[in-house]
Amino acid sequence: MSEAYQNIWVFVETECGKAKNVGFELLNPARELADKKGCKLVAVVIGKDVEHVAKDAICYGADSAILVEGDEYEYYSTDAFATALFELIQKHKPETVIIGATNNGRDMGPRVSCRLKTGLTADCTALDIDEETGCIAWTRPTFGGNLMATIECPECRPQMGTVRPAVFKKAPYQADKTGEIIREDIHVAADAIRTKLVERVKEVAEAVNLEEADIIVSGGRGVGSAEGFATIRELADLLGATVGCSRAVVDAGWMPHAHQVGQSGKTVAPKVYIACGISGAIQHVAGMSGSDTIIAINKDEEAPIFEVADYGIVGNLFDVIPAFIEAYKKIKA
Repeated sequence: MSEAYQNIWVFVETECGKAKNVGFELLNPARELADKKGCKLVAVVIGKDVEHVAKDAICYGADSAILVEGDEYEYYSTDAFATALFELIQKHKPETVIIGATNNGRDMGPRVSCRLKTGLTADCTALDIDEETGCIAWTRPTFGGNLMATIECPECRPQMGTVRPAVFKKAPYQADKTGEIIREDIHVAADAIRTKLVERVKEVAEAVNLEEADIIVSGGRGVGSAEGFATIRELADLLGATVGCSRAVVDAGWMPHAHQVGQSGKTVAPKVYIACGISGAIQHVAGMSGSDTIIAINKDEEAPIFEVADYGIVGNLFDVIPAFIEAYKKIKA
């Protein structure tokens, strides 16, 4: 059966004609997997007026792209997108389908895999190939992030999985790279879409957008209270940064879950990550260790966070941050 299935697909999520970064990010590891297996890497783009996204996907590493366009795909709906992807897979039979673990991807992926009667490994943080079986080795956190499980789907095809945003970085954009764009005419009747978009309300989760932040100032239990985050926000505002936090902060009710970084929150990879009063539990570190530069502020010199930090400051954050703000303002002036 598996011989009938070929190539690796990456679903590039779009909304209102714009691509979400995670699709382009996933083309990077998928390119390596495709090269190892000696197969083609295909980007799948579904949306309204998104031909430019298909072209960009090729420039980010895909050999070719499959494009489905229609008015019904301007905004995500379970019925329209799941139907379109299911029909594409039925026709082209990819060996592997990789989807970003966004809210939409986490909704669509399981529905499509159930229709195909295949498995889906959710919320992955690493991808590889098992040399003995040739299967994709999907790695994801389990037991609250205390263990990492590697899962394979040896019997059914396609192999499917969702992968967290910001785990991988986009490959360099090759503006002169070309590839075939295959247009597929798939439409879903309005009465077959059981949900209707009435109004879009900007949620906190959208406003935070940790995955695409260049700078994150994150607070942990050492901040002491919800009020203590005023200092964190002041530094973040000064740097044009996004505010993050650890799980302990969310559990204490000091910050909304949308700000949480870690295995049970968001995985991030900013240019600069400033950890304030964060001890450095493995669950948190797994969500931010891909940052280009990590700066840790903690009064406990034995805190594990210093083991992953590029720069460490031992001291009370309420002394260190105001001094940092003052110094930064003088430099700016």
